[in-house]
Amino acid sequence: MSDEPQQRSRGWAPREPETGPRPAPATAAGPQTGPRPGPRTGKPGKKPKRKQRPRRTGLRRLVPTWRALLGTILGTVLFLAGLFALGYFLVRIPSANAAAIKQSNVYLYADGSQLARDGDVNRENVPLAQISKDAQHATLAAEDRDFYSESAIDPKAMLRAGWNTVTGKGRQSGSTITQQYVKNYYLGQEQTVTRKVKEFFISIKLDREKSKDDILEGYLNTSYYGRNAYGIQAAAQAYYGVSARDLTVGQGAYLAALLNAPSEYDVIAHPENKAAALARWNYVLDGMAKQKWLTRADRDRVAFPAPRQAKGSAGLSGQRGYLVQAVNAYLTSNGIVDEDTLTSGGYRITTTLQKSKQDAFVRAVDDQVMDQLDKKNRKVDTYVRAGGVAIDPSSGKVLAMYGGVDYTKQYVNNATRRDYQVGSTFKPFVFTSAVQNGSGTQDGRTINPNTVYDGTDQRPVQGWNGGSYAPENEDGVSYGDISVRTATDKSVNSVYAQMAVDVGPAEVEKTAVALGLPAGTPDLTASPSIALGPATASVLDMAKAYATLANHGRHGTYTLVGKITKDGSEDVGLPVRDVRPSTRQVVSREAADTTTSMLQSVVDGGTGQAAQDAGRPAAGKTGTAEEDTAAWFAGYTPDLATVVAVMGQDPETGAHKSLYGALGQSRVNGGGYPAQIWAQFTQEALDGTDATDFDLQLQPGADEQDDPSYDPGTPDATDNQDSGGTTGGGQDAGGTQGGANGSTPASTNGRTQGQGQGQTQGETNGRPRGQADGGTDATGTTTTGTTGGTTTDGGTTGSTTTGGGTTDGGIVGTTAGQGPLSGLTPKKQRH
Repeated sequence: MSDEPQQRSRGWAPREPETGPRPAPATAAGPQTGPRPGPRTGKPGKKPKRKQRPRRTGLRRLVPTWRALLGTILGTVLFLAGLFALGYFLVRIPSANAAAIKQSNVYLYADGSQLARDGDVNRENVPLAQISKDAQHATLAAEDRDFYSESAIDPKAMLRAGWNTVTGKGRQSGSTITQQYVKNYYLGQEQTVTRKVKEFFISIKLDREKSKDDILEGYLNTSYYGRNAYGIQAAAQAYYGVSARDLTVGQGAYLAALLNAPSEYDVIAHPENKAAALARWNYVLDGMAKQKWLTRADRDRVAFPAPRQAKGSAGLSGQRGYLVQAVNAYLTSNGIVDEDTLTSGGYRITTTLQKSKQDAFVRAVDDQVMDQLDKKNRKVDTYVRAGGVAIDPSSGKVLAMYGGVDYTKQYVNNATRRDYQVGSTFKPFVFTSAVQNGSGTQDGRTINPNTVYDGTDQRPVQGWNGGSYAPENEDGVSYGDISVRTATDKSVNSVYAQMAVDVGPAEVEKTAVALGLPAGTPDLTASPSIALGPATASVLDMAKAYATLANHGRHGTYTLVGKITKDGSEDVGLPVRDVRPSTRQVVSREAADTTTSMLQSVVDGGTGQAAQDAGRPAAGKTGTAEEDTAAWFAGYTPDLATVVAVMGQDPETGAHKSLYGALGQSRVNGGGYPAQIWAQFTQEALDGTDATDFDLQLQPGADEQDDPSYDPGTPDATDNQDSGGTTGGGQDAGGTQGGANGSTPASTNGRTQGQGQGQTQGETNGRPRGQADGGTDATGTTTTGTTGGTTTDGGTTGSTTTGGGTTDGGIVGTTAGQGPLSGLTPKKQRH
């Protein structure tokens, strides 16, 4: 051991001295300016740090990542699956309640007294085996062609229906037959989310628990077909008088078409909708052929099977059924209550109808027409129908409506049907449009009541580039130069056809729609013939338009319902425009009031003189359809606008029939029975109220006489044309039938015979009660009408003579020169 002191050991061997520079010690803080030293190789197992992704900036932040998107989708699917499972287990198939929930609807007059209560459910269930295969296939072709191969619900159809509804292609159903059956049989008709959810789950359960045949059978037995018929058996009886097992291809297709719009497609109740019903019927047949249920050859041989005339429920006899029908149509057409919901019942509906006026209308029709019919000895009397509507011009409320003799005998409502021409009751709209538009004649003269036109028979209209048009006047009478006022009194077709061209047929149509006619009125077309009234508006439509004239050109939307409640307590909202009619000025007051002054002349000395019996200041116009299938009187006082039509219809076939010879008259015209009904009803309806005069603001110059010189060589017949046709046939034979006890002036009926001497021979046409006809020859010779059917040639040149027949003290036959031209001093001649 060495004696030298020992060094303390440091635990490692001494190192050799380093020859290079010693690295600088690491600083505690501060950035490194040089490259980082690489990892030490002496420490294996330590991984390098992962490189971080750059952060998402800008719009990329708004785009979800695929992980987030996938998570959202999976979460949504799981959530919906949970909801579906919850709904499936919670919603149970309820007991069938279609019959139990069916209630009556109660209809009340304006004073709260009961008008009607609709009938009980008309249903008879039958097994599927007792429904013809053709009818089954037709239903499937119409409603659900893939019924036997599809599931209980069709999501694509539901989405498609929703899209079509949203995009304005009409409200459509995306429901399968299973869903519709569930709605009909287990649920109600209300359009709520809750009901749709229940329908969805019940349909799925039902499809698992019942066979397709059972579901189809239930659907056919619960569907509504119109005419108060629930189920196909009741429908087969109501429309064709057969059992469901005997339905043919054509019949089954029509019943299937009805499912889409039960009331609208009834071609008997709504003949104006026949084209739409036929289109749907053809769609059903084409579907049957496409599905191979019908060969193309058999499909082409199928003819449309016209349904039988309907019979109303006994509980809706008399006027009740017509009024209920009209009220229901009003509610559904205005979107207040849909048809399916309304038929489920439970509504209490207070109408605007006044019982006293309703009863007065029935009495007037009975007294003037129905009690005068002789159906045993005159077959034509079996064709006679009548319709009428009365409206308060200031409020737009319908106060009375006459739909027919009895709803159980004549199912169609004559007050609302749109299949008879309105004839010359349309002519006032032409003149209103002329004043409204400041129109003038072809030579630049402003049209007013004194404007002179050429009233020559079959005079071609001028200024119309749509082809030659030369309408015929009644009985070929030529009037020569004639004022608009006189042409209105006599309803001269040639004058009004020319006026329609001067105003512009499109403007005339526009004015008629503004006054109250529906834009889709059948045969309302912009051509010169529009003036003669080929349009087939309803009595109700015409009453609305005339009420607008009576209201000085202010249009108040008509109303039939004042209040409606559901289940006795819940008020159903009515549109504001229905409970408080608009006072929108659709035509100027001058246009409406000047028209009124012209129509006063028609009552005072024209074809509507029978209306004077109302004992009130009145304005009105007569009209007759082609072939005398309908006669009209449309008129108003300052307080009441009423339109009456007498129509001809075969009670068996429903075909329109001429009224020649009806009620023992040679012809029925607007100035006769319709005007007489109007007068009696108006007198009684306004009894106890003060008579008021019209407060008129006339077009400048309207009250100045500007007639041409009276030419005695011009025939001056009072038998006036009111035809709804385009050639002037079947015009109103002007004037009135001789009234009972001489109360109604009889008409003169001058007819030009074209004798060699130029003389006109008066003829009576065999009219009773001393009606006489007078005529004037080409040289100015006037014939004197006589009673008893004899004729004489007058011997006075250039003068007028009075028809000499009288009945019970009443003057029968008018003066040949009477009317607006008689006794006037001419002021200006047309050059």
